[in-house]
Amino acid sequence: MRADVIVVGGGVIGLLSAYQLAAAGKRVTLLDRGPLGGEASWAGGGIVSPLYPWRYSQAVTALAHWSQDFYPGLGQRLLAQTGLDPEVHVTGLYWLDLEDQAEALAWAQREGRPLHEVSVDSAYAAVAPLGEGFQRAIYMSGVANVRNPRLVKALRMALQAMPAVTLIENSPVEGFVRDVDRVVGVRTADGESLGEQVVVAAGAWSGEVLRSLGLALPVEPVKGQMILFKCAEDFLLSMVLARGRYAIPRRDGHILVGSTLEHAGFDKTPTVDALSSLRASAEALLPALKDAQVVGHWAGLRPGSPEGIPFIGEVPGHEGLWLNCGHYRNGLVLAPASCQLLVDLMLGREPIIDPAPYAPSGRLA
Repeated sequence: MRADVIVVGGGVIGLLSAYQLAAAGKRVTLLDRGPLGGEASWAGGGIVSPLYPWRYSQAVTALAHWSQDFYPGLGQRLLAQTGLDPEVHVTGLYWLDLEDQAEALAWAQREGRPLHEVSVDSAYAAVAPLGEGFQRAIYMSGVANVRNPRLVKALRMALQAMPAVTLIENSPVEGFVRDVDRVVGVRTADGESLGEQVVVAAGAWSGEVLRSLGLALPVEPVKGQMILFKCAEDFLLSMVLARGRYAIPRRDGHILVGSTLEHAGFDKTPTVDALSSLRASAEALLPALKDAQVVGHWAGLRPGSPEGIPFIGEVPGHEGLWLNCGHYRNGLVLAPASCQLLVDLMLGREPIIDPAPYAPSGRLA
């Protein structure tokens, strides 16, 4: 059966795009080169905020604000539909000893965000295991983290329950099917999948996918490594970020610490050097982690893009081909707004925000 939309990529961007398109009545086929959600969407930390939101352009800020307001309801809806809780966990976030604290506070006032300077004593009171020596703190209430592997599983389960959705795993896209200037499907080793529209949401691999059309998409893999500790459930009650590294508490006492930024192509091999660096950062931030068990260490590939601004919209000269990719470090943060904007544009609806900053026009070679 011919689909209305083919979605290439089964990370959170592709899954949520398919979910929203199917909810709007579209027949959707989603393909992924590996298992669904097995790349950056699984590997990331899941903070529902850019790490330093004041350092981004208004284009990223607009998507982030919309998504932050949307996430709690999304988590509740997926729990009701699937019985699996993505654990949208509101903890707030402390930043310590920022060099650009004044800029952060000015941004918060300008944007109306609940970010304020607090006494370092109050930070130590709220984050009991915090290491010694920090001098300044700012805090933003309401910041959540989502347990991203559970979010991916919940989206998959929701899609499997939708009769108009077909999920195809372990099927790399090898090229596109064209009808004159229109893109009408994709080719894989198993044959062709045809549709009225094709969405590329393949994360760090999006540029590779588009290369067969002679398009140069400036999206490249940027490796990030994380470690996971197991602690008591009440060990850390708030997220905390200092010296470029962060700690994220899950509800069950798992603590994520990340992350590295490495330009190593498509190599996802975890390294001893990164593990040592992450452990040192973790123990400086939260000294009690020295005695905690490391239960995981892994690497993922972010879809790096200029200024971290994603590509969302139709590709000029390739009617029917749409992009939703290039979210860099903020794929989980920006996913709800990015996917809603994409669906609005594909269905000809009034878009939730101005689409111009994300349009592929003028940004592809």
